[in-house]
Parts: sequence; C-alpha cells; structure tokens
Amino acid sequence: MKKIGLEKPSRHFCLSAFKTTFALKFMRLIPVNDKKTEFQFIQVPLYLYKKDPNFIRPLDKDILDVFDPKKNKAFRTGECTRWLLVDENENFIGRIAAFVNKKYKNKGDDQPTGGIGFFECIDNQEAADMLFDVAKHWLMQKGMQAMDGPINFGERDRWWGLVIEGYKPPIYLMNYNPPYYKALFETYGFKNFFNQVCWHLFVQTKPPEKFYIQHKKYAALPDFKAVKINKKILEKFAIDFSIVYNKAWASHEGNKQMSKEVAIRMFKAMKPVIDEDLFWYVYHKEEPISIWLNLPELNQVFKFLNGRFDLFAKLKFWWLKKKGVCNKFTGVVFGVVPEYQGMGIDYFMIIEGAKVIQAKKQYNELELQWQGDFNPKMLNISKNIGAEQSRMLATYRYLFDRTREFKRHPVLN
Repeated sequence: MKKIGLEKPSRHFCLSAFKTTFALKFMRLIPVNDKKTEFQFIQVPLYLYKKDPNFIRPLDKDILDVFDPKKNKAFRTGECTRWLLVDENENFIGRIAAFVNKKYKNKGDDQPTGGIGFFECIDNQEAADMLFDVAKHWLMQKGMQAMDGPINFGERDRWWGLVIEGYKPPIYLMNYNPPYYKALFETYGFKNFFNQVCWHLFVQTKPPEKFYIQHKKYAALPDFKAVKINKKILEKFAIDFSIVYNKAWASHEGNKQMSKEVAIRMFKAMKPVIDEDLFWYVYHKEEPISIWLNLPELNQVFKFLNGRFDLFAKLKFWWLKKKGVCNKFTGVVFGVVPEYQGMGIDYFMIIEGAKVIQAKKQYNELELQWQGDFNPKMLNISKNIGAEQSRMLATYRYLFDRTREFKRHPVLN
C-alpha cells in the first residue's frame, strides 16, 4: 500500500455516506499492530465524513491515548486489539476495536462482557458483519459471553454510545456517526441495552420557582455554603471532588474509589481549560456534599485544529479561545452525596451558579453529558431545570448465546 497523506484523500480510502448496495468480494481484515496501521486507523473516519458538515475531527492524541498502555490505566486490568477492513482494491472500508476489562460490569450482569468501539464502516451489512464477527470471536477466546458497543476502553465519559437521535456536531470526546449505523448494529443482532439522553439548555433560562425556594432556605443557614473553584488552591478542590465522588458514585456500575492523588492529577490536567465560574461545590460545615462541574465546549475550538495539538495548534487554540469562540459549555459531573439527596441541595447549588454564569453573559448554551435512561432521578433533575433533549445515544449489547434471554439495564432506585 502507498503511504497515506495527512491532508489529501488517498485512493486507498473509499468510504462514503451513500448506501453500498453491491456485494463486496475478497474483503480482508488487517490487524493494527504498528505505526503505519495505527495511522491508518486514525484516518479512516476522515473520508467517511468528508462531506458531513456536522463531523468534528477528534484530536489524534485523544484517540491514540486510549490504545497506549502508558496513558490508559484500563490496561492494568484488561487488553484490547484493533482491525482495519479493506476491499479487493485495497480501499479501507471500515475499522473496529475490541477490548476486555475485568473492571467492566453493569448492574445486574450475570455474564462476563467485553466491549467494541471506534467502529466505522461503509453502509454495507456484509462489511459490518465481518467487523463484528472478528471482534466477537476474539472476545469469545478471552472468555466473554457478550459484547457491548460502541463503548470506550476506559471511562464512560468519552467515546460511549451510538448516536440514534440528534445528528448534530458532537461535544468534546463524544462519538458521532451517520444514521445508518443503527441498522448495521441491529441487523447483526445487537439490542438496545440502555439509552443515553443528552440535554440542552439556554443559559439565560430562568429556573422554576421551587429552585429559588430551596435556595432561600439554604442561603439562610450558615452551615451551608456554595462556592466556585479557585485555581490557586486547586489541590484542595480536587481532594474535595474525590470525597464527593467516592460517596456518590464509587459503589455504582463497578466504579472504584478515587484516590486523592488521582483527583489531583486529573484537576491539574484540566487546569488550562477550567473556567472558575463553571465549577461549583456545596459544603456543610466545611464538608463537601455536592458538586456541579462544567467545562467550556472545546470542540468549538478543536474543529479548527484538524486533529493536531502540536505547538502551532496550541497557539491557535489559545488565540481562538481568547477570541471568544467558546460560547457554550458542557456539564461534566453533577452529584450530591447520598445522605443529602432529595433535600434541595442541588437546587441551591444551581441557583448560586446560575447567578454568576448568567451575569457573565459569556455563554449562551449548556449541553449536559449523557444520562442513562436507567437513572430516572438524574433525568428528572434535567427536566426540572427546563432542559430539552438534545440528542440520544444508545449502548447496544449482543449475547453470544442467541438462545439466552436478553435483559435491558435495570432501573436504579
């Protein structure tokens, strides 16, 4: 094969959004096992989405880090592999990754389940089936009895789910795909394990009156206070985040306790893009009990960087950010420790944050990261603040034993 250029489409890529109705002969799979095939893996979607105005190229480093044992801690308890698919003319027509992780488990699971992700394919079921088959057989060899996809090899806050509604520009670290992918998955035999609901809200929307009632109640109590983050004492807020996280989420979905050291490293990595007005905490007698963390919508800038983040791209990033290209922000984490849930603490925090964010007038829109349809409490919070559904993704599951009863993700209490 000839070397594939970064800027100009190569004849070796023959991906298009229109439906391929003819049979593909002599397709073959190529394992991704060196720098050349790794580069080709990154390039595949660029030609599939060449004419799609909604596609935003992810940063190459964000994809490559997933498959780097030095960068991805999932390798401590799992492993992964990748393939490219080419036709008889050596045109690249698809790609897929498969992974196993001992830490991956959903509530109610009674079988070992692996994952697939980073799936791209022309609109041809034969090609899709070949990709799904190779992943399935690899996972079976690893002792798995089912596969979920498309998911990430790692955290659930990125590269998770298939878009099934709302085909609009993706937010940072979110999957994007054309509508026909849904049929490729379902025709193969995947079933909807759970839906992932995303929400949109105009920043100047006034919250319901009950939010102000709860805000007035807690604002009058000196033991409660809502504060925004201060990057000068970033480590203190990172540690407080780990406290709330460990109480609110560590026991869910196979999550593990987050150490203070991990939280500090995570916050230091985010520091360059943190807007202090978008990070909020509630304390009771100096003990952190609630968090609401948001980040500027970085894809509004990254869409101009063509996947790069070298020195020139970083300079361009800061220039664009300074020009005010980011007029949206994304909800990343929202939670209240169990003993304070249902008491209106979240309403108190939202009003405190809204007063600052709305007055600043830098941001026009907020989009919330996905919430599982198995979590009605979180969905109700989004509905209560006046948010509207912006898009829907789906996590699919395929049971290798086709006679086994399929069960959707159980609803959380």
